[in-house]
Amino acid sequence: MIFDSHCHLQFTAFNNTRDEVVKRCKDNNVKLVNVGTCFETSKKALELISQHDFMYCSVGLHPLHIKTDLVKQPLDKMEDYSLLEENGFDENKYRELIKNNKKVVAIGEVGFDLWRRPKTNNKKIAFVEKQKQELIKQLKLAEEFSLPVIFHCRLGFKYLFETLKEIRPKKAVCHSFTGNEQELERVLSYGYLIGVNGLIFKLDWLGNIIKKTPLEKILIETDAPYLTPPQEGEKLNEPIFLEYVIQKIGEIKNEKPEKIEEITYQNAKEFFSV
Repeated sequence: MIFDSHCHLQFTAFNNTRDEVVKRCKDNNVKLVNVGTCFETSKKALELISQHDFMYCSVGLHPLHIKTDLVKQPLDKMEDYSLLEENGFDENKYRELIKNNKKVVAIGEVGFDLWRRPKTNNKKIAFVEKQKQELIKQLKLAEEFSLPVIFHCRLGFKYLFETLKEIRPKKAVCHSFTGNEQELERVLSYGYLIGVNGLIFKLDWLGNIIKKTPLEKILIETDAPYLTPPQEGEKLNEPIFLEYVIQKIGEIKNEKPEKIEEITYQNAKEFFSV
């Protein structure tokens, strides 16, 4: 069996094909976690998983959903996140999503995103500080419910590590890991996992990162509808395409795909406590 540890089947990109994608997941014994990025997508993820016993979800506020006048983020038609900005993380609203629902298995995706950032130093400092404060709120909520954390960290490991000095979850995964070897070593030293997805086909140096990461510290993910493996062309990514990621990891580690599939499946079950 395959476990997609990070996808977004609740996003608007799947409005016309969701039923077919879900059926393919069920027919191919794929378990998955639909990851929230704001209150609306977290709520939609919860509604979707309530209909399917092989699905779970996380809830959280992605750094790009934090409303700020410091930098303008472009519209993402896959998600329409420009329409879903929040002034800040409202603990009470998200707490209600988690209460009495064992299928909410993580807080995420949360963290830092500096891909598009203010040009002036003062604005950049304020931009980072805003993301940090909203992250800390979410880490406290994860602590309250004893949930693992799904980190989104793009060009922000420096700030993530600084935040972890103040509050550090016991269990976390760095989704779509693109850090360097030193950042990998630090992430692993915390006992955290890394998420591996279709970027493995685009960034050659990720091969060395995967070589250095024990299989027991890897979760496989699609980040669907994004990061489609090249073997599937221009299609939207979906959980069944994880077979290509599994094969590539096997090639890099000189292991059979069946072993990669088995270990990463057990990793996800243990991480999400399902």
